[in-house]
Amino acid sequence: MKKEYNIRKELKRLSSIRGSGTELITLYIPPGSQISDATAKLRDEHGQAANIKSKTTRTNVQGAIDKIMQYLKLYRQPPKNGLAIFCGNISSEQAKPDIELFSIEAPQPINVNIYRCDSKFFLEPIEAMMEARDLYAMVVLDGREATVGFLNGTHFQKVASIHSYAHAKIRKGGQSMNRYQRLIQESIENYYKKVGDAINEMFNKQGQGGKMKGLIIGGPGPSKENFAKSGVVYTQLKILGVFDTGYTDESAGINELLEKAKEVLEQQEAIQERKVMDRFLSEIARNGLAVSGYEAVKKALAANNVAKLLVSEGAELTRVNYKCTNCGTDLTQIEQGNTRLGKHEDGGTWGIVSQVDAVEELLDMADALNIEVISINDDSQYGKELLLGFGGIAALLRYKA
Repeated sequence: MKKEYNIRKELKRLSSIRGSGTELITLYIPPGSQISDATAKLRDEHGQAANIKSKTTRTNVQGAIDKIMQYLKLYRQPPKNGLAIFCGNISSEQAKPDIELFSIEAPQPINVNIYRCDSKFFLEPIEAMMEARDLYAMVVLDGREATVGFLNGTHFQKVASIHSYAHAKIRKGGQSMNRYQRLIQESIENYYKKVGDAINEMFNKQGQGGKMKGLIIGGPGPSKENFAKSGVVYTQLKILGVFDTGYTDESAGINELLEKAKEVLEQQEAIQERKVMDRFLSEIARNGLAVSGYEAVKKALAANNVAKLLVSEGAELTRVNYKCTNCGTDLTQIEQGNTRLGKHEDGGTWGIVSQVDAVEELLDMADALNIEVISINDDSQYGKELLLGFGGIAALLRYKA
């Protein structure tokens, strides 16, 4: 959760940056690719940039490319999920360029290889990864083959391909029709069991702690419905939907299933948020097992009395330590966004001594205690209520203090 929070914070900062021209560079390097290939591409772009008419833009673009190439020397290969680099002049004064570099190790594998020079950074691939947080088991199958895997955000990870010969032509020989049909039925049942075993094994590895929220099934013909009714999948892995697809392979079949199941996945996120927020609001209304606000939540965390920590994605809290330049008085307060104190009552100025990201501080405490953290989308009704009504931070408690 802390990594997710830091990425969201960085994305918000990057989205606010605008270049005076097309001088902000975005570079996505997928996992498994060669750093040397990326460097060669940058050298080529450096040469192409020499043709830019504006001297200021040309200098800034080439300066950003130089900075990225220097940064890439730190890597022998990309991180396991790839690397996103954003670099360019972020100064609002043309006469005083300030070329800064930002990098993000993607939370999921990057599947694009992009170099882009624009007036803003290209953030959509990382933003899409942050939209979904839970895992979903997925299978596309017909009577002959099945592809099993799980969806993590926008990334599908294949786990198994399973083949069946149940519907292949068999010479009956001297067998009776009943025996022949029974053998076919047994083959189909064994096929479904193999698919179910692959899904159950995947759930055991990936779905512990409630991470895997359900199963989505697709495929052409009746096999998908028959499999859904077979009872071979763990009952705790709820079937969220069964959809018609024209294919059963990893590319076309899974992509078609993802498109058809999009609404179901969005509903699941909303349902989970509604459940936890309904419980929180109920507990708050009767002064029960819930608290809100930085101080109350921090106190509960310090006492190891938090069952679930609720954090709005839009929460921006900073713990700022001040000292009055006139009388030396110290003051610490929690501030929302970029709000800062001005003058002290004695006429002195409040100077900032130190400032700490208060949300990150609470996330560190939760991580140390292995407490579940639930991120609430601030675009939803409940997310707005948590952010505006409760400061973006709340907790469900273990016991009444």
